[in-house]
Formats: sequence, structure tokens, C-alpha cells
Amino acid sequence: MSVVRMQSGEGPNERPVSGGAMDRVVERGGLPWWAKWAAGAAALLAAAVLFWFYAPRGDTQNVQADRLTISTVRNGTFEDFIPLRARVTPLLTVYLDAIEGGRVEQVIAEDGASLAKGQLIAVLSNAELQLSVLARQTEVEQQINNMRTQELALAQTRLTNQRAVLEAGLAEEKARRQYERERPLAQRGFVAGKTFADTQDQAEYERARLGVLRRAQATDERLQASQLAQQRASAQSLQSSLQLARANLEALNLRAPVAGQLSGFNIQVGQSLSRGERIGQIDSPGRNKLMAGVDEFYLGRVQLGQRAEVEWGGKTYAARVTKIYPQVQNGQFEVDLQFVGGEPADIQRGQTLQAKLTLGDPAPARIIPNGAFYNETGGNFVFVVSPDGGSAVKRPVRLGRRNANTIEVLEGLDPGERVITSPYTGFADKDRLDLSQAKD
Repeated sequence: MSVVRMQSGEGPNERPVSGGAMDRVVERGGLPWWAKWAAGAAALLAAAVLFWFYAPRGDTQNVQADRLTISTVRNGTFEDFIPLRARVTPLLTVYLDAIEGGRVEQVIAEDGASLAKGQLIAVLSNAELQLSVLARQTEVEQQINNMRTQELALAQTRLTNQRAVLEAGLAEEKARRQYERERPLAQRGFVAGKTFADTQDQAEYERARLGVLRRAQATDERLQASQLAQQRASAQSLQSSLQLARANLEALNLRAPVAGQLSGFNIQVGQSLSRGERIGQIDSPGRNKLMAGVDEFYLGRVQLGQRAEVEWGGKTYAARVTKIYPQVQNGQFEVDLQFVGGEPADIQRGQTLQAKLTLGDPAPARIIPNGAFYNETGGNFVFVVSPDGGSAVKRPVRLGRRNANTIEVLEGLDPGERVITSPYTGFADKDRLDLSQAKD
């Protein structure tokens, strides 16, 4: 058997032939590197824009719309009034004080009783005061008696002076007649010259003495009149002092100074009262007034005589402002309201009534409902809701008068616009609100 060798066509120095010589390299068709970088940058920019648009900003806050009260601005009539809670108090109150201290011996009237003027309420005793008044009365009466004695002495002096003047006048008249008789006789020589000279001297003396007595009497009369006037004034003063002492003693009997209803009166027999101690009060019967607290915001607008209406028992009663207390306490000042005409017959002291105080006449105005937002903004800005209801933007406004129901809009809002009137708690410092709807 013979073996046939086949030639591979390779020489001794040749490598085996492979199929690699028949393959061809195919180049890929991808994007260039710069296009890839541009696409990445565009994607990052788009992500930043979406984040900026949807991410919450510092001046924006998301709020659920169902938690807010949204009201519409409209044209209407503004009624300028404020509601009041008024307390019923007596129109006239007279306080009872113990003028003089003492021990309660008897209590005659009871708390709540209706009293007539001068009616006895209670009786006190004060031994020290009684002895003091008696001593004072004795002293005054003694001084009055002394003055009366002085008045009697002055009257006697006056009579003595008058008698002396009368006697001097009579002596002067006798001397003058004697002189008139002797003068013609002396001229004829029937009366001695010495005798006539004595008669003439006596007549001149009596005339001079009468003049002196009359001048002394006039001076005494003038001084006595002044002295009597002073004594009478002193006597009047002493009488007034005595009456005052007796009045202090009478003050131990406590009486009603006016007619009315006794209240706050709770003294007991045996109780000791000090001078000036408050023991009760008397309220005017059937006549009352109302005391109401008003917000200090209206202090400059409330005036005396302004009208008010009080609702009670389904009826309206007219009243007016009669007194304003300007002292502000806890953000309020007080006013007194007095009924004009009739008043409710069944109201009681301390009862609270609803009143409405009118500050001005009704007038056309642009208005929005009153809400709690005003307390936080002071009426300087509001959040205005967009037409689609998806957002609200802060807007400065100028608001005017307000009452319990509405607020007058002066500038910044147009009729038909919607604003948030509920409290701005938590977002009053924001400029924009994103309003989200509650999910079912």
C-alpha cells in the first residue's frame, strides 16, 4: 500500500493561510463627543428650569383653599355702626356712708327694700360723741349768754348817753332863756353887770357841754353798732356750730337721703362702724342706663349725643351717648347710654343687652366682608385671588370705616375681585400663595 502526500502549497517557510484576509472592518455611525456634551447640558438646564418653576420659594407658600374664606369685593351701602355689649346700671346711685362711727343698735330696713326720702334705715350709738356734743352745746350756750350780757350793757350805755344828752339839752335851754330875760334888763340897769355876765357864761357853758355830749353820743353809737354787728356774727357762728354738733348727733340715725331701692346693705346689730365707712347705696327706682365698652380704635369717633339702638324682647329701644370715659383699659374705653323715651320694664341691674351705636349715616361705598385678616394687617394689604383660583397675591390697599359686617374699601380693589378675609396666620409675611384643592 502506498501513501500519497498532498501538498498544501506552502513552502517550508510559509505560514498557514487563514480566512482573516477575507474580512473587512466596518466603521460605526455614532454622535460626535461635542454633541453628547451639548445634550447633557440641555438636560441639566431643563431640570433646573423645572425645579425653579415647581419648587417652593421663600416668598411663596402652599395653602389649602378649603381652609380659607374668600370674599368678593362689591358695591353696596355702608352702615356706619359698631355693635356693643351694654351692662344695665342704675341711672342715679347715691352711696350711703356712716357720717359718724358707732355701734349698730337697730337695723330697720333690709337690703333690696324700696325707701322714701328721709326714711330711717338704722340707728347707731356713740357715747363719746354724745358727751362731746353735750359739752359743745353747753359751751356754745354759755358764750351766747355772755354775748347777750354784753349786748345788754351796750344798750344800757346807750340809754345813759341819751339821758345825759337830754339833761344837757334841758340845762342849755334854761340857761338860754335866763340869758334872754336878763339881757334887756341889764341894758336898762335893772340887773347887775356881774350877775348878767354869770348868766351869759352859764348859757355858753351849757351850749358847749351839749355839743360835747352829742359828739360823744355819736361816737359811742358808731362804735356800739360795730361791736353789736360783730357780736351778732359771732352769735350766728356759734349757733351754726351748735346746729352742726346736733346734726352730727342726729347722724347716728341713718336715713335715706333720696328715694330709691336699697342695695349692698348688710350691716348687723352689734357691728361697729367707723366714720366714713360705706354701708350701702340707693339706686334710682325704675330708671336705668347702659355702660358699654368700645374698642379704642373708635375713641376719636364716638361723640356725645350719638344715637344707639337696643334690642330687647323683640323690640327696639332708642338711646343716646350721655358720657364718655376716655381712660383706655385692655384696649377699650367706656361710654354711658341713656334711654330716650321708654325703656324695657323687665330689665335688671347687671343684665347684658345688645346695642348698636350709629357713628354716621348710611352711604354708598365699595365694601368687603369684615374678617379676622384686619387684625393682622391693620388694613394695609390683602391677598387677592387670581381669576382661576389657583393663587393669591399680596396687594397694598387702603381701607376706611368698618363695622361688624363690612369694611369700606377706599383704594386698591375693584368690584368683582376676590380676596382672602380669613386670618393670615402663618403666611402674613409671604407675597404669594399657591392655593391647592383638597383631594377626595
